[in-house]
Amino acid sequence: MATVEALITAEEFGRRPDPGCPEELVRGRIVTMPPPDRMHGFVCNKAGRILGNFVEERNLGRVMSNDSGVITERDPDTVRGADVAYYSFARLPKGPLPPGYGPEVPELVIEVRSAGDRWPEIHEKVAEYLNGGVLVVVVLDPKRQNAYVFGADEPPRTLESDNDLLMPGILEGFRVRVGRFFE
Repeated sequence: MATVEALITAEEFGRRPDPGCPEELVRGRIVTMPPPDRMHGFVCNKAGRILGNFVEERNLGRVMSNDSGVITERDPDTVRGADVAYYSFARLPKGPLPPGYGPEVPELVIEVRSAGDRWPEIHEKVAEYLNGGVLVVVVLDPKRQNAYVFGADEPPRTLESDNDLLMPGILEGFRVRVGRFFE
């Protein structure tokens, strides 16, 4: 007789003790991931600082990092760990942050491609974010030193290191040369 693996919810996933290694919940199942390498951490931190400084100076919202959980699907649940995420105060109001994973969805997610990441998995994660209500997903590729910009209603764009990344309609006035994320 075959056994059926029980699926867990985002809430159950969030109540578990810290396993000491990166994990995501994908359609009710826990997926363990290897810890990212130094370059991944460097680019995530740089992206978080650049975006966070812009947002904080203008009092626009909140920037999360360190694989903060974003619920992208329900029944079965998926919780993805965004490398960097921007929530405007319209989506996540000022005040104390509620515990756990909330129903709020960020406007912008930045993912950093690790050496072992494959494009089919990256595209799946990008599609989940966009289908879940994220407006734009940016994938930074340290190896190529470029950015891939995905929007829900537009074709993907590739920005080279000397191109500027802009966020019209999300972060008016935001402009950064793509290469800056990798310096």
